[in-house]
Amino acid sequence: MHELKETTMISNIVFTKNRPLQLDAYLRSLYRFFPGELFRTYILYKVELFEKEYERLFDSYSDCVIIRETDFHSDFLEILNRVDTKYILFGIDDVVFYDSVEFSLIDETFDKHADDIFGFTLRFSPESLKDSNDVITNIQAAGQNVYRLDWRNGRTSHTRYPFELCATIYSSEFVQRIISGTMNNNSLIKMLFSPSCFLTKMLGKIISTRSFLKSLGYFFSPNTLESWNCRWCQNHSNQLPGFLYFQKLCASAIQVNMVNTSTVNTFNGDDQYTVEALNSKYKNGFNLDIDFVINNKPTAPACGREHFRLTKK
Repeated sequence: MHELKETTMISNIVFTKNRPLQLDAYLRSLYRFFPGELFRTYILYKVELFEKEYERLFDSYSDCVIIRETDFHSDFLEILNRVDTKYILFGIDDVVFYDSVEFSLIDETFDKHADDIFGFTLRFSPESLKDSNDVITNIQAAGQNVYRLDWRNGRTSHTRYPFELCATIYSSEFVQRIISGTMNNNSLIKMLFSPSCFLTKMLGKIISTRSFLKSLGYFFSPNTLESWNCRWCQNHSNQLPGFLYFQKLCASAIQVNMVNTSTVNTFNGDDQYTVEALNSKYKNGFNLDIDFVINNKPTAPACGREHFRLTKK
């Protein structure tokens, strides 16, 4: 059991599948820009391809808690129940960090604006939102400029999408509240209708099992965890804090391949960026060039292969 350091304030819950090279970039860039002692990192890892490469990577990050996925919904809830930090940051393996915000500023923002803060995001800046027509308010925290926008009246697909798994820090209690809100909390129903139980399988012969389980609040992947819970927030916006706070754009998803075929995601790659091609490069000593990303900072929460360059270790 990993001991929690006194300075650990954020539980970082990371999801990965078939992308050891990209997960390597996520972890290297995160710890490059934020103090390692700030985080307790949990990696929920779907075992499918490239197990040896993942194991080699995990050996380099022995402080991370590695969970091999068996049932995504149950595994995620088990991690959430173990969280004992003030904050939660989710992560996806194709996200890369290239800047940082002082944690003291983030912490003070949460403390000063506890009644109206939904989360402190690292995926916005005033410059990145200049063409969005969103109303941005400038305030002060820890002696620095901080900005906020009302996600309930967001003018873009990003600014009205408050609950996401890339680069937003949330209060742990608030995440628990959201997850609890989307789930059916009847203990008998939970026991009788889990995704793998006999009754659910029999019911699947009559109706769509996925739709039925969705109605009970089950999710099957990071995509559904994000999209279903975000939709719940949007549908209950009058009951939730209204503002996303931010200072600068610090991280983006560099989308060059796709590993989840159940949900349509955009990506900007070709055959040289398939998970098989990138894993072959990783085995031969290549990794993502973080310095290149830093020197060519993305200007949006998502970007493509123009920011994806490999370098030999």
